[in-house]
Amino acid sequence: MSAELVPGNLGDSFSKYFEIVPALDEAVRHEAFFVRHEVYCKDLHFEDERANREETDDYDEHSLHCVLRTRGDNARPVGCTRMILAKPDDPGAPLPFEKYCATTLDRSVIDPAALPRSAIAEVSRLAVVSDFRRRKDEQDKPVSISDDDFRAGGATPRFPFIPVSLYLACVVISLREGIEHLFVLTEPRLAMHFSRIGFDIRQIGGPVEHRGKRVPSYLRPAVIRRDLKPMMRPLYEVVEASIARAYAAAGR
Repeated sequence: MSAELVPGNLGDSFSKYFEIVPALDEAVRHEAFFVRHEVYCKDLHFEDERANREETDDYDEHSLHCVLRTRGDNARPVGCTRMILAKPDDPGAPLPFEKYCATTLDRSVIDPAALPRSAIAEVSRLAVVSDFRRRKDEQDKPVSISDDDFRAGGATPRFPFIPVSLYLACVVISLREGIEHLFVLTEPRLAMHFSRIGFDIRQIGGPVEHRGKRVPSYLRPAVIRRDLKPMMRPLYEVVEASIARAYAAAGR
């Protein structure tokens, strides 16, 4: 199935097809791990397949997770991401990007090591199942975004609801959890794509090889919320409301 939807009211369009939820219990966490296994193990073979059909690692125990599901009779999880927090028992331990980019980070722009460790997180394991990664020539990536996704009047009008909604979920959850600084290893052109919809994503170092060419980038959740373009606000509000309902149901 393709998720090629024409922009209009992005919140209404998103709500018709999808819902996004934070993983506040084990059942939703297992959904995230299942999506990751489908993408990282079965499709892309970045990791070995596992008998329990869940892809996990040591960072999951100190991460915040969220899941994107389809709506309807055959609802299922189709996307996920996580935010890795500092280790509770060892806050100074480096996040993954701090290890991979130790020699390429431009610490004159921002130095993660100088920030309060309780206020930083790394966006990681953003993944979308294969039948929702739109183009057949981009099935070798855990998620795909192209110039056409953000180009008005392109040959195939569409909007990348899945990756954008997952990033918005990270923003919303960060604001709830007191995370002021987000870091992510991205494809080099991601910042350019996302800047078109009001995301301030800044490259903070040179490229590294990590399952393809990646650059370390920096996001400030409060600034993203403040500066989103008007067309994006209905989608943000839908994501925010969904996450708020889940927190309320969990008594948090």
